[in-house]
Amino acid sequence: MPVPIEVRKVPLHNVSDASELAKLIDDGVMEADRVVAVIGKTEGNGGINDYTRIIADRAFREVLLEKGSRSLDEVKQIPIVWSGGTDGVISPHATIFATLPEDSVEKTDEPRLTVGYAMSEQLLPEDIGRITMVEKVAEGVRRAMAEAGITDPADVHYVQTKTPLLTIDTIRDAHERGKTTYMEEPHGSMDLSNGTTALGIAVALGEIEMPTQEQVMRDLSLFSSVASCSSGVELDQAQIVVVGNARGHGGNYRVGHSVMKDALDQDGIWAAIRNAGLELPERPHHTDLGDRLVNVFLKCEADPTGKVRGRRNAMLDDSDVSWHRQIKATVGGVTASVTGDPAVFVSVAAVHQGPSGGGPVAAIVKA
Repeated sequence: MPVPIEVRKVPLHNVSDASELAKLIDDGVMEADRVVAVIGKTEGNGGINDYTRIIADRAFREVLLEKGSRSLDEVKQIPIVWSGGTDGVISPHATIFATLPEDSVEKTDEPRLTVGYAMSEQLLPEDIGRITMVEKVAEGVRRAMAEAGITDPADVHYVQTKTPLLTIDTIRDAHERGKTTYMEEPHGSMDLSNGTTALGIAVALGEIEMPTQEQVMRDLSLFSSVASCSSGVELDQAQIVVVGNARGHGGNYRVGHSVMKDALDQDGIWAAIRNAGLELPERPHHTDLGDRLVNVFLKCEADPTGKVRGRRNAMLDDSDVSWHRQIKATVGGVTASVTGDPAVFVSVAAVHQGPSGGGPVAAIVKA
């Protein structure tokens, strides 16, 4: 059954800072033992060796352990998903989700925010990029939906995942067991892990049929409109957070989604905010949001054609600065200009996540 959710966005004052989470708990805004998920941005390079994710993860878990009664093993199971890289104006921050006592809020039949969590079956290095990964992720998404109390996939507006990518060590491990991996070196496996995971989400939600192996990372017409997939070295399962709306449990928040058709598509961001339930003028400005927008969550990628709106760019040809960092900075700036707040969640490597060259957008607002 869905339960009411409190959600807050807080800044990170440095890479190991969790003081704002501690303050929320000390001020009685949420209880440490009721925190069910954290989704945030850290200031590292966003790559395979971005250890800022591990540092931030440790800081947040230490606060939950210190200020709550859950055991270390229980705290380790809380999904805390960090996306590395705050290029451009993007500001390090975290969005924290916590349940509320059911008798503390008025119940309503209006759609209100709900969150479900699941861990997939173990993802072996030989699974990454393969149909077995699609199947394992899809099964996990279905369990997370059930935990959120969501029966209709149309009520799912945002699925955030964290999955393993390939490293030299895991590739070697597969070879020693007589297995092959989709690629023989780690670089590029972030896109591979994210894209394959997105297909699993799309299958679970009925957005697509089960793809063939040949379609993985190749048929870009296959995508999920609600998937936001991240990957790293810190786990060997898919960590899955399903965010949607349900009725009957109450609470003060709603979530909606849309897609950006390209890197400059401000209307796609506004559409997600409207879909979450905010009424806006035809030509909105960030001042129209007041204090009702909690956060927006986006995936982006450099358009594989090398063009945006017919104009050529050099991101994919640049050997000095990865296109990952360039497109993240671009979309971060576009998003901050919409919201008026540079603390926005913008993550890169969006194959099979939204239309090619664009990406999904989710928005959480105060109802």
